[in-house]
Amino acid sequence: MLSKLILSDLYRYCGSTSIKSFIKNYLFNRGFNFSVWLRLASPQSPWRKIAYPIFYYKKKKYSIDIHCSTQIGYGLYIGHGGPLVVNPTTIIGNNVNLSQFTTIGANGGKQAAMIGDNVYIGPSVCIIDDVKIGNNATIGAGSVVTKDIPENATAVGNYAKVIHFNNAGTSVNRRWPVA
Repeated sequence: MLSKLILSDLYRYCGSTSIKSFIKNYLFNRGFNFSVWLRLASPQSPWRKIAYPIFYYKKKKYSIDIHCSTQIGYGLYIGHGGPLVVNPTTIIGNNVNLSQFTTIGANGGKQAAMIGDNVYIGPSVCIIDDVKIGNNATIGAGSVVTKDIPENATAVGNYAKVIHFNNAGTSVNRRWPVA
């Protein structure tokens, strides 16, 4: 399971799961480098005790604040290597793109967002409180999401509004096939 999660993340970056691709992306792509340590430090990982200090170091170095207990599906893609802030109560589906300067938060100890599969979240997006973003949705750059976004929708603006249902989710490339 753990290796499959890491391979799914790798596939999203380069479309390959070879050892050569792993080494190249691990060394030169900080989004993938971070996601490897995020997966290794997760509560289900047998490597947690060894990996957590390295994960914590990478978290500070890359300014990517995703807690290792956050529920994340297969194929996480962190665009441009961060910075990001994701509340630990967030639930992230499969094949999700998180772009730079994105914040997913919750006020006053509330549940944070639930993000569906094949979702693209553009740069500088703020997703606030317990909203649901449907499968295949696209959230445009600079949007502030305070209400649910339906499946197959493209939403933009401050406050985010659905502008159409055409070609949503097409920005999510190299999707990891989830059975």
